[in-house]
Amino acid sequence: MQWSEEGIVLGVRRHGETSAIAELMTRQRGRHLGLVRGGAGPRLQAVLQPGNRVAATWRARLDEHLGNYTVEGVRLRAGALLSRPHALYGVVHLAALARLLPERDPHPAVHDSLDAILDHIADPRLAGVLVARFEVLMLAELGFGLDLDTCAATGTAADLVYVSPKSGRAVSRAAGAPWHDRLLPLPAVLAGEAPVGAVAATGEALAQAFRTTGYFLGRHVFEPRGLPLPDARAHFVAALTRTSPAACCIAESQGGVSAVR
Repeated sequence: MQWSEEGIVLGVRRHGETSAIAELMTRQRGRHLGLVRGGAGPRLQAVLQPGNRVAATWRARLDEHLGNYTVEGVRLRAGALLSRPHALYGVVHLAALARLLPERDPHPAVHDSLDAILDHIADPRLAGVLVARFEVLMLAELGFGLDLDTCAATGTAADLVYVSPKSGRAVSRAAGAPWHDRLLPLPAVLAGEAPVGAVAATGEALAQAFRTTGYFLGRHVFEPRGLPLPDARAHFVAALTRTSPAACCIAESQGGVSAVR
């Protein structure tokens, strides 16, 4: 069996003296592993870095086998991120979230969002919002999607500022006022449809976004597995806070993401 497709490197682990097992996120075949002969050597080490986009050909005798990859670099982003700690932690966190998906299960929206985020993650003005939106997308892909379009109480789409921690649905300001201390915040960066170039947000809005997405990730995804939220997530938020003065409030409230739109 054989197929060829471009993919995003999520991770690599050494196998033997010179080979490596590469984990790619592809659009048509989802998260897919394969053995790269010579992958631990100097020629391919720079190619097989998390965040890079590669052209891969996978071969195996049977579909259920690990199989072998041959890879070529297409977009080598990793080198440009070395001086950006928030971006390095962000890539590790994004890969950890993608790794929650079943292997070889196609999730084209995840692949496309990852690719778009990685093109902008070096920019601290955009990275926080994009990662927060990706977390919202992952909740949906894992079966725990949030309904942020209309108020759970009134059905209206105006002035949505809260999220119910029980239902994951939006709540308007007026309907949620009596229970505002029990509801999660819904900043515009999570509910909006802004394009990538216009998603920069204040530190307070990002803090609210991460608080909300973190609550649902913990409750539905990590706690049932007996796991804490990934360390890389906290490191990403802390590094982003140090990098971007506009994000000075984020570290106080680490909660979150939605797909890039």
